[in-house]
Amino acid sequence: MTDTDTAPRSTATDLQDERLRQSDGVAGSVRALLDRVRGGELGLLPVVAGLVVISTVLQILNPIFLSSTNLVNLLLECVPVGVIALGVVCVLLVGEIDLSVGSISGLASAAVAILFVDQGLPVVVAILAAVALGSLIGWVYAQMFNRFGVPSFVITLAGLLAFVGLQLKVLGPIGSVNLPFDSGLVRFAQLAFLPGWLAYALVVVAAVALFLSGYAHARTRRKAGLSDRSVQALAARSVLLLVGLGFAVWYLNRTRGVGWMFVFFIALILVLHYALSRTRWGKSVYAVGGNVEAARRAGINVRMVYTSVFMLCTSLAAVGGVLAAARLAAANQSTGGGDVNLNAIAAAVIGGTSLFGGRGTAFAALLGILVIQAISSGLTLLNLDSSYRFMVTGAVLLLAVTLDSVARRSRKSSGRA
Repeated sequence: MTDTDTAPRSTATDLQDERLRQSDGVAGSVRALLDRVRGGELGLLPVVAGLVVISTVLQILNPIFLSSTNLVNLLLECVPVGVIALGVVCVLLVGEIDLSVGSISGLASAAVAILFVDQGLPVVVAILAAVALGSLIGWVYAQMFNRFGVPSFVITLAGLLAFVGLQLKVLGPIGSVNLPFDSGLVRFAQLAFLPGWLAYALVVVAAVALFLSGYAHARTRRKAGLSDRSVQALAARSVLLLVGLGFAVWYLNRTRGVGWMFVFFIALILVLHYALSRTRWGKSVYAVGGNVEAARRAGINVRMVYTSVFMLCTSLAAVGGVLAAARLAAANQSTGGGDVNLNAIAAAVIGGTSLFGGRGTAFAALLGILVIQAISSGLTLLNLDSSYRFMVTGAVLLLAVTLDSVARRSRKSSGRA
């Protein structure tokens, strides 16, 4: 073999090694982040920055806002609508929409109350029946969409109207059913908090799991000759998470602590995040949202993907309705109504899920609902009526969609879309 034969291979190896060296260390990770931002890959950065700004302003206006007591209540209030928003994220990822999540949650709350209180069924059976009802509704939506080509906007708008009427019918002339305060469901939503030691243990588990998952992912990429975060960068990220979550737990434990219902919400987010980022189904969801025709030609069962996301969305809407009833200790005609539907969709979008499909994460539901609930809580502490809350939330939603559109144009101009 001549020197001229080995030169190209040596040059390619040198370039690859250079890319790997540049990715090493915390500084390399920061440079990579800046490169992604310049290319329009904003990720969760805008909503995190917005949450910090909103919290700072509200704390200045009212020092009670960031008190541990208020934050404990804020986190618990986030959960019902946040769970619904988690389902909306799934539908938005494939470029569709569900306008009926609020009414489905209201119907599920009415179903669990009637089955549990009036019919005397065990609470677990009532909950499973309500979630199964939500899944069935999603399956019907998917059949209308896949077989007849009816736009999801029209299907779910019809569902919104129909299920509001069905909710009123189920509740009957009284219009309200109270849940027993001593039931496990109500205690879970109102009175169940983690022991301090368990909360700190979960923080350690989260930090270790973040490092191990990141290390495994980086090792796989490096074996394939691709650059990724160094061990130092992964360790620094895990330490930051450990310190941040540890401080949050310590601060919340100054009053009641971390609610089990909020932990349940986080668990749902982590499960969905894993499904979207590490499974074949998740890759198929992003592929369909990016380009449905290309996904079909690549052999992806597009109909199955649509069916799964519609059923997941309506099932999570039903879970959110059950939690809302448990939080209120009642199911009534207003459950799932008002601004629940709008807030769930707005939370998904504000959290960074693109309305154009193909971009977003499960954490969008968490960050988005934190922004909305922070605005609501802060303005309530300032004794301002709901009109200001609607206007501020609308402005934040418009800003989020504008940032998404600008980032999308930037990605197209840089050839990344």
